[in-house]
Amino acid sequence: MFSRKPRRPKSPELLEAWESLDSGDIPGALRLLRSGTDGLPLGETALVVGRAAGAAGFDDLQQAAEAVVAHPDRAQELYDYGFACVERGVAYLAIPALREASRQVPGAKAVLRELVSAYEREGRHGEAVELLGANEGDLADWPDRYLLVYNALMAGDLPLARRQHALLPDPEDPQWLGAQARQSRMLARAAEAERAGSLDLTDLRGWQYVLGGTVLGTLSPYGFGAGMTGRYAWLQDTHDQCLRGLLRLKTVLAAAGARPTSVSLLPDRGSRILGLAAAEVLGLPALPFAAERADTVVVAYDLNDVDPEIIGDLFERAPGQVLHEHASCWTDAPAVTADSITLLHQQATAPWAGVLRQSDDGGVERSAPDDRPEAEIAADIVGADPTPDEGDDEAPADPDGRLTEFVTAIRGSWLQGDRAQLSSWGPVPSSRFV
Repeated sequence: MFSRKPRRPKSPELLEAWESLDSGDIPGALRLLRSGTDGLPLGETALVVGRAAGAAGFDDLQQAAEAVVAHPDRAQELYDYGFACVERGVAYLAIPALREASRQVPGAKAVLRELVSAYEREGRHGEAVELLGANEGDLADWPDRYLLVYNALMAGDLPLARRQHALLPDPEDPQWLGAQARQSRMLARAAEAERAGSLDLTDLRGWQYVLGGTVLGTLSPYGFGAGMTGRYAWLQDTHDQCLRGLLRLKTVLAAAGARPTSVSLLPDRGSRILGLAAAEVLGLPALPFAAERADTVVVAYDLNDVDPEIIGDLFERAPGQVLHEHASCWTDAPAVTADSITLLHQQATAPWAGVLRQSDDGGVERSAPDDRPEAEIAADIVGADPTPDEGDDEAPADPDGRLTEFVTAIRGSWLQGDRAQLSSWGPVPSSRFV
């Protein structure tokens, strides 16, 4: 008897991912599959995905992938595989399969909605809009037309969002009432943000406010014209930047007419350091965080570092309670939306976590973390230089007066934003720079 060799993919791109699995590197294989697989044979891609899923213990995805390997031309198998990919957090792998299923069964609502879901999870809102727009004649109002409005907003197409929103009747099913209210608030905030700025695809502060009700304090001066429009990619944070963020927070509070009576300290080290500095800058007492405390500024360095139980306490905020986050990740947004943030980053290192520097042998190393008492580091922040970086000459000027004008225009609805976080901070290119 001759034994059959295990099947291997033939495409060079997939073969490289397969070889990563040979060495047990599942994350490496998935990274290789993230880009450039849209045009590759679905059966071969599913072969790699099925092997990775089996190694990870994802039996549902493994079985769905094996079905596509056996029958790559069957719409049901492609849909089941796409659904499993979305559920397992690899929506980018679902998109080619769901596209093909949609081509085979035009107008199938379940396929269309799952493909829209995959696009949304990947931040490809423009493609979701194109798909829904191409099927507009067959859209149900809830959820399909609602999804068209939502994705138009996330893609930065405000005129389309307004037109489609005007066509939406009140939902008959009460499960959609919350979504309707949230969408109406987003469009109301858009009307306010338009008075404060251009609200075009480069108006990051405006869209930040439209989508989540958050005021963005500073804009990155790097890569503005390359599509970052005020976001940071990789950031080595500094005491100077921390102080600048706190001073911009002070500007926001003054422009909004907010009068907090204390600063609330969250228990993680980064938030305590920044909170102690904030108390000095704002001239307020620093108190341990208490969810019921009103008229206070709750200061977080990075909400992704805050205990999940405390995050739960921050969804329903007491009257006059302002949540400020210094460094907010725009590619991995925290569960709760802050009222104010200093900056948006893709990856950041806190000043006290060590800095990258050149080693004696000419390489790069990270210095030891700053383990001094929190109050000493906070004092260094208060005494830092808040002068902004000059950047690369592409970013527009962003003086305090411009921030004041923006907050003055939206102050009526600020602190009434949406607490649950969206997956994207404003219109971004489909690549998301990852």
